[in-house]
Amino acid sequence: MTFFQNFGITTDLAIILVIDLAIAIILLTLMRYLQGWTAKVDSRVELAEKDNFAFGISTAGAIAGLGIVLTGAISGEAADSYVVEAIGMSAYGLFGLLLIKLGRYFHDKIALNELNKNEQILKGNISVAIVDACAAIATAIIIRAVLVWAEDLTLDTFIAIFSAFAISQIMLVVLTRFREFRYAKRNQDASMQDALVQGHTAVAIRHSGYMLAMALSFNAASHFIIYNPEAYVANLVGWLIFSIIMLVTLSVLIKIVKKLVLSGIHLAQEVEQQHNIGIATVELAISVAVALILTSLMY
Repeated sequence: MTFFQNFGITTDLAIILVIDLAIAIILLTLMRYLQGWTAKVDSRVELAEKDNFAFGISTAGAIAGLGIVLTGAISGEAADSYVVEAIGMSAYGLFGLLLIKLGRYFHDKIALNELNKNEQILKGNISVAIVDACAAIATAIIIRAVLVWAEDLTLDTFIAIFSAFAISQIMLVVLTRFREFRYAKRNQDASMQDALVQGHTAVAIRHSGYMLAMALSFNAASHFIIYNPEAYVANLVGWLIFSIIMLVTLSVLIKIVKKLVLSGIHLAQEVEQQHNIGIATVELAISVAVALILTSLMY
């Protein structure tokens, strides 16, 4: 252990790292099978025999999302004993997994209420799968921010985490409704969700960019809202107000930057009428870049 000790890694810390890594691997494996169990299919058959790319994209989003959540659980200080560390890591990991699944359920039933997500993915709908995967990743980014914000391992901690999670899901629905309104206004009251069902990948990519950007901007709240595990109402109101401010600010900045970076290009026509995936991907990159820059300025 001399080599590791040169880097400040003690025997106890090494064992704790192994415990965390082992639990993380188990949970990531569990997430893969949960994808199949949730859709009532054999994930191996969908991935390897049917070569269902949409199912693979959706599964990738879930696994990536859980990995992001687990970094929030690991980023805290090491526990006093191996047992406490294992319990804490497992509890946070399972709670994060539960919130990701819960978030996807709410997103399916409320945000994407005009389509059957599981049915579309099993049919191989890439557009719906992209939105589903990015919704899972966006939810995970938010959960991670809240895990880092909260402290200790008590009932109050989980209540605080769930409160911020609930606000984030509301904001994702608000964002989706606003994007649907904008899409309908430009396309003779056409439905954005119908476009996704029809396999409109460009629209899916652009919308995914907005979801990821909103989730990244949500991170900044953890640096401004003082954690008080017993202040249930204050936590809810704080996250709600800050998330609204960030969503409005982010939307304005993204619109300005897109006009500058993609000047001379009719974005609505290219993405919505001509299905230009390239420009939609640039829009996604701009949304994420603006969110990262905005949040980094607030740290």
